[in-house]
Amino acid sequence: MELKATSLGKRLAQHPYDRVTLLTAGVKVAGDKHEYLIPFNQLLAINCKRGLVWGELEFVLPDEKVVRLHGTEWTDTQRFYQQLSALWNSWSEEMSDIAARVLNEALDAIDQLVGNEQWLRRRDIEGIAQRIQAACAALPLPQARLNEFDITREPWQKCQAWLSDSEQRRAAHNQEYTAAMLARYDDFFTSVESSPLNPAQARAVVNVEDALLVLAGAGSGKTSVLVARAGWLLLRQQASAEQILLLAFGRKAAQEMDERIASRLHTSDITARTFHSLALYIISQGSRKAPTLTALENDTAARHALLIEAWQTQCREKKAQLKGWRQWLEEELEWTLPEGEFWQDAGVIKRIAPRLDRWLGLMRTHGGAQAQMIADAPEAVRDLFGKRVKLMAPLLKAWKTALKAENAVDFAGLIHQAINVLDKGRFVSPWKHILVDEFQDISPQRAALLAALRRQNAHTTLFAVGDDWQAIYRFSGAQLSLTTAFSHHFGEGDQTALDTTYRFNSRIGEIANRFIQQNPHQLTKPLNSLTAGDKKAVTLLGEDQLEPLLDKLSGYAKPDERILVMARYHHLRPAALEKAATRWPKLNVDFMTIHASKGQQADYAIILGLNAGRDGFPAPARESIMEQALLPETEDFPDAEERRLLYVALTRARQKVWLLFDKAQPSSFVDILKRLDVPVARKP
Repeated sequence: MELKATSLGKRLAQHPYDRVTLLTAGVKVAGDKHEYLIPFNQLLAINCKRGLVWGELEFVLPDEKVVRLHGTEWTDTQRFYQQLSALWNSWSEEMSDIAARVLNEALDAIDQLVGNEQWLRRRDIEGIAQRIQAACAALPLPQARLNEFDITREPWQKCQAWLSDSEQRRAAHNQEYTAAMLARYDDFFTSVESSPLNPAQARAVVNVEDALLVLAGAGSGKTSVLVARAGWLLLRQQASAEQILLLAFGRKAAQEMDERIASRLHTSDITARTFHSLALYIISQGSRKAPTLTALENDTAARHALLIEAWQTQCREKKAQLKGWRQWLEEELEWTLPEGEFWQDAGVIKRIAPRLDRWLGLMRTHGGAQAQMIADAPEAVRDLFGKRVKLMAPLLKAWKTALKAENAVDFAGLIHQAINVLDKGRFVSPWKHILVDEFQDISPQRAALLAALRRQNAHTTLFAVGDDWQAIYRFSGAQLSLTTAFSHHFGEGDQTALDTTYRFNSRIGEIANRFIQQNPHQLTKPLNSLTAGDKKAVTLLGEDQLEPLLDKLSGYAKPDERILVMARYHHLRPAALEKAATRWPKLNVDFMTIHASKGQQADYAIILGLNAGRDGFPAPARESIMEQALLPETEDFPDAEERRLLYVALTRARQKVWLLFDKAQPSSFVDILKRLDVPVARKP
């Protein structure tokens, strides 16, 4: 059937189209020079209008486009419109049935996922969006018409709701899921550890987002959460024991985790590994030959002897390099060197050996060629760093020669080799869930190993437990931003916090939390205490009051109550402690550096050395060019890591903390603590 404009209508309308032809499932609008084919699946509406003389048809298309036919005889226009409408409506009803089926199939798949008593992950939401978008692409009707039909209106609106409000729907679903799991498995959460898990701990355990950062403040039960997480994965059959990888940073921590899992989960099939033991396993499986770890890694004296011999040979045989070393030590490190053969001086050797060891360690951890190492250095220090690398090159060569002679690898080499084995596909990761303890201590190299494992299986979850407030190991390569910018490095995920500390009272918590959060780069989190503490739970005290303080403690501290004395450096151990065994025989007193105290707890803590100066706290910045170039960049906040160190010290105590300072040269932290309303006592 065809409708044409009249001769006069065509002439007066001066329009490109003067006729329309009805097709099987569409219309063709044409003129002498133009033709436009409009299938029904692109047609939104048909309007029939009467002008003063002639009729007009309007075909409404997507994107507000309208195709018009003018100048047709009105009666013919009405007749054509009625036939076209009948055909279009019949086609539309048939297509709406198909569209409803397509949309409902997509919704059924979503309901199956959402209603399957599973945590809804971000990638699940992406899958839902892709499913809906695929359904939309397969619809025979234009999307703008789906609200016209009773059969498609509701499923279409549900699909649109998932697309427009997916994150809120995900959050609401997961909140309901979590509440249901905590109620149904109450016995598990009550008994999996020696004390029942609190709601924040339990919520962290059931969250199986692909990447989850659990911020675990001091004393908040992070180990309980790690153990419970492993138990939950087994209980819900989300993983077998062989599919769970638990990582700790030290051998002792890994052993303690093994003992805790054996005792609480009654299985020895899940074993905690260090990053180095993991690397060793990957290499041995990928190459069918276990590498040998060099004995030098665990023999500091032998390591220092090797480096000193290479250094002395260099100084003795290369005048230009001898001059370079003298400049380095005198100008940058401000050492006073003896005239002549300073490399033979016992005092110089004793001072430089640990530094050579440290600098070489940083170069080995970087792992790249020397040219790449220099290129990666910050521009401000790059030229000078290049000179330092050239001076260190013979020592690096001596180290590599020693490893070759021993047919062994070092710690840094283990991780680099393991990443290489993974990337070449010589080892396929069996782990579906990776659980990492003390995540705030992670370095770029260890993060690269995690990334290589997860590249092998895109569905591997990362459950990272740590506390950015306690990140105190930048000097060994830890990069804080791997925690504070977690999603940037490990993919979009969730972050949750353990909100209750079982260690210190509310007064210690108040001072420590306010002190650390003055740094805006630290993540904000709640940390509430179960016990109250009076204003004197944190007290500033003159450094000459240590013995009177111990005298007073000897009067009321119980024999089983631990007193932990801490200082910034080991050589600041007070002489008074030498006589502690006889003068205060009933006191349970320990001394350690603050770094060593991480993970420790005591009833009372005494923090020494809040003084200004060379051995002060905060420690004055004195990194060499090697550290500046090879360690992660520092934060743009004064004494950021030293603040975290004091936070660690403050949060070792259950009941009370004393901070001892030099009244003549007080630490800058003393004024900050005073402004936080910490009292200054004249005597204990």
